[in-house]
Amino acid sequence: MPDSSPALPSLTLPEIGSATDTVLETLVAHWHEFEPQHSEDGLAGKVCDLHQFNFLLWHEEDIARSPDVTDAKIAAVKRAIDKYNQARNDAIEKVDDWLIQDLANRGITAEDDAPAATETPGAAIDRLSILELRRYHMREQLERDDASQEHREKVAQKMVILDQQRDHLITSLDRLLQEIFSGQRPLRVFRQMKMYNDPAMNPYLYKSTSNPVV
Repeated sequence: MPDSSPALPSLTLPEIGSATDTVLETLVAHWHEFEPQHSEDGLAGKVCDLHQFNFLLWHEEDIARSPDVTDAKIAAVKRAIDKYNQARNDAIEKVDDWLIQDLANRGITAEDDAPAATETPGAAIDRLSILELRRYHMREQLERDDASQEHREKVAQKMVILDQQRDHLITSLDRLLQEIFSGQRPLRVFRQMKMYNDPAMNPYLYKSTSNPVV
């Protein structure tokens, strides 16, 4: 079956919470039928990149928890998880970097003493991405034919909480972006500085004779 990419809403700043969530929810469902890829650019492209890495990471972690896979497969999955997690963290920063450039293009700056939020928009979108993955898979549990009534009732209760959390995240993301784009808050990127994949930083890598530091 050919991949017919779904129509996605545009992300118009500063209020993008609901549109972003629609993009994430739509792609989760689509990518369970087709290869996870997209053709978006701009801010939407950065968001889709982040979502794609979370999607790939989620399913590798599912494999890692299976008791039926071999040790060799677990090792391969672990390396894939490390790769996708590094890409995910880079993608969070790229969302924020795109927003910082957009703010500069608009000439929007906050006062020097304006308080920064503890979470960036990129980090909030990352949480929303993971939440949509969780909602999709929780809904799968709700629709299982082989599940007991008790199981479905427990899942239904969890779905209520997940929906509430989604609504809270959307509202909080919009409020944060409104404050940033009105100059009430600065957007300061929190660099992750991940060390475990860096052959010059991870002692198990730089002490290996096969990975000399240059």
